[in-house]
Formats: sequence, C-alpha cells, structure tokens
Amino acid sequence: MKSREPQRIAKLLARAGIASRREIERMIEEGRIAIGGQTVATPATLLTSLHGVTVDGKPVKAPAPARLFLFHKPAGLLTAASDPKGRPTIYDRLPKGLPRLMPVGRLDMNTEGLLLLTTDGELKRELELPATGVTRTYRARAFGDISQEQLEGLIEGIEIDGVRYGSIDANLERRTGRNQWVEMKLTEGKNREVRRVLEHFGLKVSRLIRTAYGPFELGDLPAGAIDEVRQHDLVAFRKTLGKSSPSRSGREGDRPQGGEGARPRRNAPPPRAARSPSSRAPRTERR
Repeated sequence: MKSREPQRIAKLLARAGIASRREIERMIEEGRIAIGGQTVATPATLLTSLHGVTVDGKPVKAPAPARLFLFHKPAGLLTAASDPKGRPTIYDRLPKGLPRLMPVGRLDMNTEGLLLLTTDGELKRELELPATGVTRTYRARAFGDISQEQLEGLIEGIEIDGVRYGSIDANLERRTGRNQWVEMKLTEGKNREVRRVLEHFGLKVSRLIRTAYGPFELGDLPAGAIDEVRQHDLVAFRKTLGKSSPSRSGREGDRPQGGEGARPRRNAPPPRAARSPSSRAPRTERR
C-alpha cells in the first residue's frame, strides 16, 4: 500500500486487516513480524508501504478496501475469538466463507443486538474511540422504580464507585407495573456501562439490547444473521467521523451530518452484480 508519508507499521498492518493495533504490538514483541527477513523490533517502525513485510513468514498482501458487517448477536455468545472455558463465541455462530472479521467493541455474553464487524483494524479503532463521538444506542428492560427526571440527570454524566461515565441520553419508554424499558444513548461504551448505571439506581436489568451503533441500525435483522454495509455508504460515513460531537438530546447524535450517505442503512441492497456470495449467504444462515 503506497502512502505519501511514512506511517507506523502497526497502523499499516491494522489497516491491512492483519489484527488490531494492540494485537500487532504483541505480535511484534513475539518476533512474528519481519521486513526483508529482519525481525521488527518496535511497532513505531515507519514505512511507506507493506512491501517486504511478513507475518509468521508469510508476505502481507496489499490491503483491500475496508468492509463492515452488521451482526445480530444473540444472548449467550462471547465476543471473543475463543474461550478457555469452552463457552460459545460469536465466531461459532458466524457463517462460513466470510473474511477475517474483528468486532468493533464488545457486547457482554448476556447482551444481545447489533455488533459491528470489520476487516479493517483502523476502521475498528475509529469507531471505538470516544473522541469520534459515535453514539451507541441500547434498550434495557429493568425491574424497579425510576423516574424520567432521574434519567435526565444522566445527561451531565455520573460517577459510580470512582468511575466517571460521560453524558448519557436516557429516556423511559414505557412501564408495566415495576418493569420498564429504558433507552440509553452514549458515546464512551465503557465496560458494562449501561448495566452499572441502571443498577446504581436500584434497577435489575433482565434484558439488554444494542439497537444501533452510529447510523447503523439493528432493524429487523434476525438473531444470528449478518449483513454487509454497502461500500458507498461506508466511505460516506467514514468522511463524517470526528467532524461533529454527539447531540446532547441524542435524537440526532447517532446520525452523521451532511448529505449523501448520511444514514447508511443495511436494508437497501447494492446492485446484485456488486454483491459477493459471502454478502448474500449470511442473511439466510441461522442456527
């Protein structure tokens, strides 16, 4: 891959879809990456291309355009490549024939809903960084008592057990007895953030669903199914990253500003000729 200016090898390899930057740093420490046969000593090594770079002795191919997939993660799956305890992971459920995919962020084992998967380590990083302001939207079913006024106080953020959580746009959707559905929009996505915040108010979360990540929505994608974002929409979306801060109201916070491609939705399929077999087959893959 040609570049006008030298870039860190870890960034280039992440862009090529080899692994995330953090994983690449570990691979360099293990001596698995070389240039022209010489082992790379630091992830800060600057390169203008990946020519001559090998991973485990195999040449690195020029990076293909980034791809992004929407996966409806069912509850009961780990967001991990493997588990020492033998518990099922998302990769056990994904259809065969897909490229190597990295999850964007994580969903707890008992959390369901939209999980983004990408071939590109740099795109993964862009989507995960709080600085880019990409809004994650969740719906939680919880038991207990809470008022809309209490939820609205979360817009200023909250500190729980020494951990500071940023602004959260929370709304009480409906209540049946002491059970209610709460919608929450946030941009940090700290570990178990939604559950910890609601538990702080004395609520017991019985179900948690991520319904959107930025402009990408779960919609009617069946549990266990996967669909690919059109390349045109992905390119348009990437141009918006970091250009606007999340809306305090949250109503527009998950939509990139600007014209064409502002809401890259999955349910408008690309022309048939542009779709690969792997982007068609997953929609029917259910187990």
